[in-house]
Amino acid sequence: MRWLRELLVAVQFLTRLPVPAYRFEPEMVMGSAKLFPVVGALVALGAVGIEWLLRVHLPASIVAVVVLAYFVMLTGGLHEDGLADTFDGLGAGGERKRMLDIMRDSRIGSFGTLAIIFSVLARWALLGAIAPGRFAGYVVAAQVLCRWTALPLAAFLPSARTDGLGQKFAGQVSAGSVVVGSVLAFGIVGYCLRREMLIPIVAVALVTLVSGLVYRAKLGGITGDCFGTSNQLAEIAVYLCAVWV
Repeated sequence: MRWLRELLVAVQFLTRLPVPAYRFEPEMVMGSAKLFPVVGALVALGAVGIEWLLRVHLPASIVAVVVLAYFVMLTGGLHEDGLADTFDGLGAGGERKRMLDIMRDSRIGSFGTLAIIFSVLARWALLGAIAPGRFAGYVVAAQVLCRWTALPLAAFLPSARTDGLGQKFAGQVSAGSVVVGSVLAFGIVGYCLRREMLIPIVAVALVTLVSGLVYRAKLGGITGDCFGTSNQLAEIAVYLCAVWV
């Protein structure tokens, strides 16, 4: 029952799906973090179903648009928003406080706009290029691994702020949660990709490491927006692995 409750909390935190049985409290997220990869698998199942239903009727490029629209609607653009804010702040440069202030601004700037454009274009092009027989496995792997990135980032990076989601989450995820979440994530990916699992996992691990180092160097730690940024970059990395010849 505890794991079911934590799964419902994770679903409510990461998606717009209503979970009326439980009232969301930010501090409950830490206990549910290990199940973020499971939420990714659940999200991916809808995309797999969409592709299966539409692939015989529409070109792959149009199916990719529908799948991306599904992802955005289901998550409320949570990760895209973080990507835009992070690139606005890092792109502007300057002092750490200035970058953090820009990231908190609700308005989107040129760097954030370009980041979203390139993210959507990359995912659209890559999803449309994945062979039908590989689509399901790699979409599940991408959605699982991109949500896994939050675990090591939250466990090993301090918060760049004294308030906000990053402050509640950064440094609060236990090593045990990282281990359990990693076993779940890599197990799901292994089941979906079999012998091809290693390269996507390594690619996402590198994305997580490099982005984490950038956050630490530029911002002094991590914010809620940074989680969304690594999420998007990891998703793109897995799709790239799917089409790389």
